[in-house]
Amino acid sequence: VRGTQFRQWANRNLTEYLRKGFVMDDERLKNPDGRPDYFDELLSRIRDIRASEKRFYQKVRDLFALSSDYDATDKATQMFFAETQNKLLFAVTGKTAAELIVGRADAQKENMGLTSWKGAIVRKQDIITAKNYLTEDEIDTLNRLVVIFLETAELTVKERKDLTMSFWKENVDRLLNFQNRKILQGSGTVSNAQMESHVEKLYEQFDQKRKAYEALNADKNDLNEIEEVEQKLKKRKN
Repeated sequence: VRGTQFRQWANRNLTEYLRKGFVMDDERLKNPDGRPDYFDELLSRIRDIRASEKRFYQKVRDLFALSSDYDATDKATQMFFAETQNKLLFAVTGKTAAELIVGRADAQKENMGLTSWKGAIVRKQDIITAKNYLTEDEIDTLNRLVVIFLETAELTVKERKDLTMSFWKENVDRLLNFQNRKILQGSGTVSNAQMESHVEKLYEQFDQKRKAYEALNADKNDLNEIEEVEQKLKKRKN
């Protein structure tokens, strides 16, 4: 009997974990023995997200994942998250991710115009990520907008109202509009395919220029080493 009960428990909880990325203890809805209930647990999770060192987009994803009907495998949910990312970026910069990258990538600039990247030098995979072109002030504004999302979620849950994907679909534009931010309509003027094609060509120019510069520096270093050896030989003869 216990084996059957365990399998039922495992199937139920593992299914939720695979679908949502975490498991909520639904028994807490009943609040037995004074234990924290469902909404207390939600509040705790929201505060954990706020306190985390994760980047702004990951915090939004984690916040959406607290929705009772969230399904990470659902295409509509994935599309909504991507749209929300673009709306946040547009609210701060006036451009979609693709527009921002096309507008700021420059083969003639240091680091191709990027302000952040993984690793020691700019690589091809870095140039197609919009946040890598943002200024410190823009990142600060994005973080503040995400805090508003977190505050809204916390106030909603404190009123013992459930978070759902419908709630976010109804309120993302409202929250941005309340801050007098421009609301993205449509998907912008530049597609991802157009952006990637454009910046890949720029990267080839940038990389060739960088390699030429590195080769020149290597030649200079070699010449300096030869001159140092010559100087040492002269001193020995004297």
